[in-house]
Amino acid sequence: MSRVNEGVVVGVDIGGTKVLAGVVDDAGRVVRTALRTTPGRRVVTSRVEDALVEAILEAADSAPLEGVGVAAAGFVDSAGERVMFAPHLPWQGEPLKGLLEGRLGCPVGLDNDANCAARAEARYGAARGATSALMVTMGTGIGGAVLLDGRVVRGANGMAGEFGHMQVVPDGQPCECGRRGCWEQYSSGNALVRNARALMTEQPSVLGDMTDGNPDRVTGPMVTSAAEQGDLVARRAFASIGDWLGIGVANLVAALDPEVVVIGGGVSAAGERLLDPARDALRRTLVGAAHRRVPDLLAAELGPRAGMIGGALLVGEAQPRR
Repeated sequence: MSRVNEGVVVGVDIGGTKVLAGVVDDAGRVVRTALRTTPGRRVVTSRVEDALVEAILEAADSAPLEGVGVAAAGFVDSAGERVMFAPHLPWQGEPLKGLLEGRLGCPVGLDNDANCAARAEARYGAARGATSALMVTMGTGIGGAVLLDGRVVRGANGMAGEFGHMQVVPDGQPCECGRRGCWEQYSSGNALVRNARALMTEQPSVLGDMTDGNPDRVTGPMVTSAAEQGDLVARRAFASIGDWLGIGVANLVAALDPEVVVIGGGVSAAGERLLDPARDALRRTLVGAAHRRVPDLLAAELGPRAGMIGGALLVGEAQPRR
């Protein structure tokens, strides 16, 4: 059991809706957490930093801080010092590492949330023991991370792993990034809902009962619930995004040849309903599949705490743990 005066390591996951901070021990166990609401993108940046500091100090519970690692939903520069852009936060080139170190008086690590989740899954979760792995995070859109030789590959700009904006359909569905045909328009939470809404007009569905027949009221959790009840519309919607998931993963595997591919994010909670069609599509579309070992396609094990746990691991990368 930790003594009161021992330093603690705090991991923080900050996204569009919440700040989740937690003390993480050497075995990856979350000892204590604190939650704050993200102030939003139309506020002064200091309000976001205030929320971060408040959550960190509450989680630490008066223990001295050995270090803090922040998993940010945005683009982090190659030096791990600035958040260059975050779609749901007011950061553009924000020197977050230095600002937090000044306020907290301890070392601070900073990286993209998907990279942090990948670190956690590699150390404690589905990618344990693998020296090369891909992480694909499926939520509203798609994010990801690349691990080679046991380390996260961040790229020249720190922005490797933005898989969701690979073009898979020329002149396809318009994407929020301004282009068309991006992978996340076919395999994501948004794609799941769009598919279900379209299919509702073709055949009866319990989704009609859930929404009083209004497709615009369909949400992702509704589709998941309907699929669990055996609803064919919901299951077809999942089969479609699962198929596209496998197609996109096949392209990544062809380029990087990992041992394992881990699927995380909120949509991955659908489990085999998503992964079964994805595995079929991966084997069907991967070049040379009959002459190679097709990597395992697995659900992430650490759930919504993966980013926070991986954030804490940033402190261990920067300095030895006591």
